[in-house]
Amino acid sequence: MVKANFSLEGKIALITGGSRGIGRATALGFADAGADVVVVSRKLPDLEEVANEIRRKGRKAMAIAAHVGRFDEIANLVGQINQEFGRIDILVNNAGTTPALSPLLNLEERLWDAVMNLNLKGLVFLSKAVANLMRNGGGSIINVASVAGFRHEVNACVYAISKAGVIMATRVMAQEWAPLNIRANAIAPGHIHTRLGDSIFSVVPGYKEEYIRRVPMGRIGEPEDVVGAMIYLASDASSYVTGTTLIVDGGALVS
Repeated sequence: MVKANFSLEGKIALITGGSRGIGRATALGFADAGADVVVVSRKLPDLEEVANEIRRKGRKAMAIAAHVGRFDEIANLVGQINQEFGRIDILVNNAGTTPALSPLLNLEERLWDAVMNLNLKGLVFLSKAVANLMRNGGGSIINVASVAGFRHEVNACVYAISKAGVIMATRVMAQEWAPLNIRANAIAPGHIHTRLGDSIFSVVPGYKEEYIRRVPMGRIGEPEDVVGAMIYLASDASSYVTGTTLIVDGGALVS
């Protein structure tokens, strides 16, 4: 019974930012749990590699190149998936960016727009489009926030603001869409070894060592460390959970 609750057998999952890092690990984890998976990012060749890995696990896979910060591409993306599968049961809003560090006093509008457009605006409007498909059969939306949404560090001001917005957007989705049998939750990872996450180490000397000293578990996370939380929130094991943010940070926020 417990194993069945965590199964994603027969589910259709859409994962943005699915070509690497947390998105790739989640896509493969969902396939292992029984789901058919659509992976999305801006570069098709990287996505096709992930899709082929999913197919080797015996699941259906679809790779779509799209920029989820653009309205017209959101509509085309959801339309393609609906045409191929007829529904979306799980949405993981994983795509995100933090192209540059800046203290708030030096913040430029173009940096604000670049981060907020993908991290928050695109997330909200893709969720809206998918929720309109889910409203007939229900579903689970999982938004990837960050511990930065709770505690800002090292001049990542716009990123932190965008992720705090993701946490609140999740609560709004949960409240408004519960009558449609749509659950919305967020995962707030701490520092995870990804190309995006590790880029900060090259621009902030000593930050890696300082961060590890503050993490009770004594290490930086791997993308696979997030997959169990993803499967829990996507599956029936969390059928009475909505509006929450699950922190996966090795204890960083308690130190």
